[in-house]
Amino acid sequence: MSDTQWIPGTEAWVASAAARGEAGSSKPAPAGDPAQARSHASTQAAPRLRRPDRAQVRLEPLCLDEQLPADHPARTIWRVVERLDLSAFYAPIQARGSEPGRAATDPRLLVALWLYATVDGVGKGRKLARLCREHDAYKWLCGGVSVNYHTLNDFRVAYETQLDELFTQVLTALIERGVVQVERISQDGMRVRASAGSSSFHRQETLRQHLEQVQEYIEELKRQPDEAPGVSARTRAARERAARDQQRRLEEALALLPELAAARDNPKTRTKDRSKPVRVSRTDPQARKMKMPCGGIRPAYNVQLAADPGSGAIVGVDVTNSASDRQQSGPLRAQVERRTGRKVREHLLDQGYVSMEQIEQAEAAGVKIYAPLPKGKDGQPVTASRWDTPHTTRWRQRMQTEQAQEIYKQRAPASERPHAEMRERFGLWAFTVRGLSRVRCVALWAALAFNVIHFAEYLVT
Repeated sequence: MSDTQWIPGTEAWVASAAARGEAGSSKPAPAGDPAQARSHASTQAAPRLRRPDRAQVRLEPLCLDEQLPADHPARTIWRVVERLDLSAFYAPIQARGSEPGRAATDPRLLVALWLYATVDGVGKGRKLARLCREHDAYKWLCGGVSVNYHTLNDFRVAYETQLDELFTQVLTALIERGVVQVERISQDGMRVRASAGSSSFHRQETLRQHLEQVQEYIEELKRQPDEAPGVSARTRAARERAARDQQRRLEEALALLPELAAARDNPKTRTKDRSKPVRVSRTDPQARKMKMPCGGIRPAYNVQLAADPGSGAIVGVDVTNSASDRQQSGPLRAQVERRTGRKVREHLLDQGYVSMEQIEQAEAAGVKIYAPLPKGKDGQPVTASRWDTPHTTRWRQRMQTEQAQEIYKQRAPASERPHAEMRERFGLWAFTVRGLSRVRCVALWAALAFNVIHFAEYLVT
């Protein structure tokens, strides 16, 4: 007789009672005591377990509207989007009336999805499409409408003008309700990693070699028969599309070389080594190498934000591929005035924006500049210079007063908060799109989401 037995439900061989008794590992059942006898018998039986049964069929009533709490951020964003004028997004739609063609996905849904995805730190169309199938909040926004990542990615970067107008529309609503004032603004820049590697920057000769190789590859694809063995028509079309996209980027990179060479040779440009050849990225020609906050040199874009110190709202946003902030104060201030129709009276800047030319122009236009005085060789602020004009002298004298120092203290909380939130909450550490236009779209989505999520209570009334 075997000294072990199989206990159903335990999935393990255990010693039989007889064997345990022979080995002396357990005591025999007590005689004459019914309670102890029942307790002893229960320890010898198989344990009762609740096990999953995934093959069972269940019919459960489900209502999407009951899946989210009443105060969920997805509901808040949808209420805001319902009140926005999205006519500019509807204009390009060709499927109208009884005309043939598949119905288009509602732009209102796509705007709400990308706003909520931005707030949730989702920056890729594939991940957003998966969440629309799996996550209750995204399924609630979709309301049964299926979306694919191609549609999501294309919508995100194809409406730069419409997004700019939508940002202005939200900003105008906040100004009308007295939430935002633009008489005083604070500006700061944020360098965001580009979707290009440092090794993708090449000289003119190397770029031409890559272009020739791509052109030869495209010709080879054309010579292949339509019914090539092992290659479907869809795969062949995808390969040709990718090759043509690479060819376009290489041609753009080569076209930018003369412009960059002229900028390098300009005596006014601060360049350490003018003898080095100009290099351009073959994957993202419009990206430029910049010094990042970590101290390294990486391909990046310079995101400029203007904020209202009183409310903390973003009132201006732009993206440039210039590594310097010295020439960025004037253009962004003009953008804020264009968006709001109001005059900026005071402009708060950090030391990286100090440019005598920009300060001269701002002070001449009636704008008070609040920026720290540059320090001399002795480490002390320079309170006077022989190159000063009446306008720059006025700025230097102003920054030596206690009142100006108190006003300047508003710059850090007003500008650093949007930057920190975009990086930590929105995940804007690196761009996943290429090209200045597409990068601007992503920055506009982030700025728009920031204002919507923080000032929704004023936008839904």
